[in-house]
Amino acid sequence: MSEVDKVFIGSIPENYDRYLVPLIFQDFAEDLAIRVASLSPKTLLETAAGSGVVTRALIAKLPPDARYTVTDLNQPMLDYAATRLPDDKRIIWRKADAQELPFADATFDLVCCQFGVMFFPDRELAYREARRVLKPGGSFLFSVWDRIEENVFADDVTKALAEMFPNDPPRFLARTPHGHGNTAVIRSELEKAGFSNITIETRALQSRAPSPRLPAIAYCQGTPLRNEIEARDATKLEAATDYAASKIAQKHGRGEVAAKIQAHIIKAA
Repeated sequence: MSEVDKVFIGSIPENYDRYLVPLIFQDFAEDLAIRVASLSPKTLLETAAGSGVVTRALIAKLPPDARYTVTDLNQPMLDYAATRLPDDKRIIWRKADAQELPFADATFDLVCCQFGVMFFPDRELAYREARRVLKPGGSFLFSVWDRIEENVFADDVTKALAEMFPNDPPRFLARTPHGHGNTAVIRSELEKAGFSNITIETRALQSRAPSPRLPAIAYCQGTPLRNEIEARDATKLEAATDYAASKIAQKHGRGEVAAKIQAHIIKAA
């Protein structure tokens, strides 16, 4: 994975939360929060929390005596996430690398991570760290996007930018968020990390937006895809966004648009 794939700075965190979260993350976050809460953890860790969509969905479902440690490697994303919630004594915000967690062995009842493991350079190491900090009998719950062809707006934007930059197409979406959805590989990496009880559920939902421009902005300006576009031509971010929006409109219409998104939800113990 390219180092630029991990850079969420400037206006990216705000655009990510404003546009991308309702487009593709919110429904899966609500689902993950329900799954986590059903296990009644008293001590839990979230890794790669991003702008805090799972944190916001989950905190309302936790008991008053729960202790919820929310982490991300990217400080601007973590700072933004903290602004979206009122002070809550149950939450500890902490910058942390999921591959080198600063916590003692057997600290947490549960570790969760929504759509973050694809950004880990060494996923097996991160899985091993998750297992290390889990108490005996604890659970690791996380989700990953399926391949880009099953996530239509992301695929539409990637194809549009390939037309705009034919000599060096931006491939962030296909390479990283949608590049690690092979369930056989996920299971193998978890087993190598020491997990033995693994379930994988594939779930498809509909991504909806009031106009074709919203998914174009979400992907082109709310993810590190922006860095790739600007690296090719710093003046063409708006033009690239407009072109992606026009291609989405051609395929899905010019009013409200909807398309498939698909992910895997994994539980390991």
